[in-house]
Amino acid sequence: MFWESFRVTSLAVAQSFLLGAIGYFLVKKNILGSEGLNALSRLVIEVTLPIMIFCQLIKDFKFSLYPDWWIFPLLSFAITAVGLALGILFSRVIKGAAEKQQFLGLVTFQNSGYLPLALIAALLPQEKVGSMFIYLFLFLLGFNVAMFSLGAHIISFHKHKKFEMASIFSPPVVAVSVTLLLIALGVNNFIADGILKPLRMIGDCTLPLAMFVVGGSLAEIRLVRVDKKAIFLMGLVKLIILPALGILLIMKFKLPELIGLLIVMELAMPPATFLSVITRHYKKEDLLISQGILLGHIISIVTIPVFLSLYFMLNVIR
Repeated sequence: MFWESFRVTSLAVAQSFLLGAIGYFLVKKNILGSEGLNALSRLVIEVTLPIMIFCQLIKDFKFSLYPDWWIFPLLSFAITAVGLALGILFSRVIKGAAEKQQFLGLVTFQNSGYLPLALIAALLPQEKVGSMFIYLFLFLLGFNVAMFSLGAHIISFHKHKKFEMASIFSPPVVAVSVTLLLIALGVNNFIADGILKPLRMIGDCTLPLAMFVVGGSLAEIRLVRVDKKAIFLMGLVKLIILPALGILLIMKFKLPELIGLLIVMELAMPPATFLSVITRHYKKEDLLISQGILLGHIISIVTIPVFLSLYFMLNVIR
């Protein structure tokens, strides 16, 4: 049972990383430059992903079908809090204040959107994809708020840094919030399919473009040196302890299949590539972020199929 699940999940991971490899190749061969990659990233974050969120929620979401929708943003806060707690615990053995902060960021924040989107599309049967996408978008509502507030604060390392309220209102957060409001007001019933059809075509571009951005971002990383101790601890906590803890909690509380899958998937993800953007934005010396992101993604090629396979196997047994 485990090896069959491992084969299926490995194939899904391989398909996702193949798209990332194309983005990596485009940047390495200078077919896509830094400015082009930034433009592509903005296209995904500001256009295609919000449109995908809008179309998916308008099509499949009803408050009557998802009365507990508010749990998913809270779930993202809980997962962030667990990562933060373990990061603080293990950061005690990391030398240097800035290194501790960057280690903390790597352990706390995962690639929560792009990789899970691609994995969901590749891994699940079509009848479950729609619900899983909705769960993910609601999860991202909370995660993006935490990422652009707490994450920016951790990486910027300013004790007296002024909180920027506008930073949490990223386009995906706005897309989820506005769409939920439109559904609550019943406006979704008056949106013609002739409008939604071209929008869906734009939203469907999100998955490949997003993985191009991930792969291209990894291609821009330059490893000057590797802090073996910090990266080992990051991999241990982020890619092994957290997903293992998630599986134990899911089995104990007997959570529904798709909710459990979302939790394990998010806990098994490598560090968020956006941490590198935050580091550059605040002009901080990149001591651990780039090496953690790159090596974390490489290691996760093995660890993601392992933990997803364990989850599927244990869920079937249960």
